[in-house]
Amino acid sequence: MKETNIKNDEILLVDGHAHCDGPCGVYDPASARVAAEAVQSMTKKMNTLESNHGDSGGNSAAYINTMSRYAAIKEEEAQKCKDELLVLWTDFFKPQHLESIPNLHDTFWQAAKLCSACKAEVSEQHAQELMDAVEAIHNMFWAAKGREVPWIRAS
Repeated sequence: MKETNIKNDEILLVDGHAHCDGPCGVYDPASARVAAEAVQSMTKKMNTLESNHGDSGGNSAAYINTMSRYAAIKEEEAQKCKDELLVLWTDFFKPQHLESIPNLHDTFWQAAKLCSACKAEVSEQHAQELMDAVEAIHNMFWAAKGREVPWIRAS
């Protein structure tokens, strides 16, 4: 969101972002799932890239270009996932949810740590663990809302 503020013939652009800390009440773990799926996809692609580049392998410009793109996407999506999870954890869930979901804090903390691990590493195991954690959070979220929403992956 950009806000323009005109004062004394000067234009000041203020770049603002929301979601959340506002009263919208719109929450859904789906965006965290999509980001986690992208992390997992890029991790798998990174691990199979060299074999797809024949004899030139890791020395070709195409390989280096593609690997750097995969790494950048993986890190960006891991950060998106972390951001989305932190919004759910800190803005949606309330103290009363701890009564029915006693492992809520640990699940979110572990998921956030997995986002960081997936940024720093190329680990299919950690990418799968992140997906499992996001699925657990999906189930916690919808249970807290009193709804049954199936876990469906896009990939």
